[in-house]
Amino acid sequence: MFAALHRHPFPVQAFFRHSLVLTFAYPVELLQTQLPPGLTVDSYEGNGFLAIALVQAEALRPTGFPAWLGRDFFLSGYRIFSRYRRTDGKVLRGLRILRSYTDKRSMVWSGNLFTRYQYRKCRVSSQRDAQTLAYTITTPGADADVTVRAHIDQAATVPPAGSPFPDLKIARRFAGPLPFTFGYEAATRTMVIVQGVREHWQPMPVRVESLRCTFLERPPFNAVPLRLANAFFIENIPYRWKRGEVEHLPADPP
Repeated sequence: MFAALHRHPFPVQAFFRHSLVLTFAYPVELLQTQLPPGLTVDSYEGNGFLAIALVQAEALRPTGFPAWLGRDFFLSGYRIFSRYRRTDGKVLRGLRILRSYTDKRSMVWSGNLFTRYQYRKCRVSSQRDAQTLAYTITTPGADADVTVRAHIDQAATVPPAGSPFPDLKIARRFAGPLPFTFGYEAATRTMVIVQGVREHWQPMPVRVESLRCTFLERPPFNAVPLRLANAFFIENIPYRWKRGEVEHLPADPP
């Protein structure tokens, strides 16, 4: 019964007031260790990518419900850019969620009931003006504290210094979110595939400063220097997720 609830049993919609997504480059081999069976790292020139999405969402609710019944909340999500080959041979690009944080206890409860996104409670302080957006996120045990400031008044013209991307056109391919998210059930060896549907998606590359994330200072991510690959900002975006689809993975070869 509970396994079925974790499979995103109904479609959901929300409104993204704004979202800042920070993507970091890691060796493919390092990120592959964090993926379950059936998923491979979505890579570019030997690099895999882990993104932190900082999202202010409004009116999250089952599709078709009135907006006033929805919930407003902050989300900090950690995800790896991944690929999944379906049983029909089609390859999907998507995200594997490692962990999620929210400022609302009700979202921790409901998120962990209806998804496998591992929601935890955090405290968040944000400041926004015409030029910048800043976050300070505090988590229990400092597991995933974040401090960041992004300049949102004008678009960046090049990727961050040290990025593996030669230009913003290629960097945008890893701007997130991708069309799918993937959840894995070890007990049943199944993949839960959730498709997101977005409108008017035009993320703006931004310049970031004062960046720190304690989640990335822990193993295995601290094995290599922190390397910001891109940073994008969006605002005022309607978003919805379809009901989860379940596929059984092929049996391992003998």
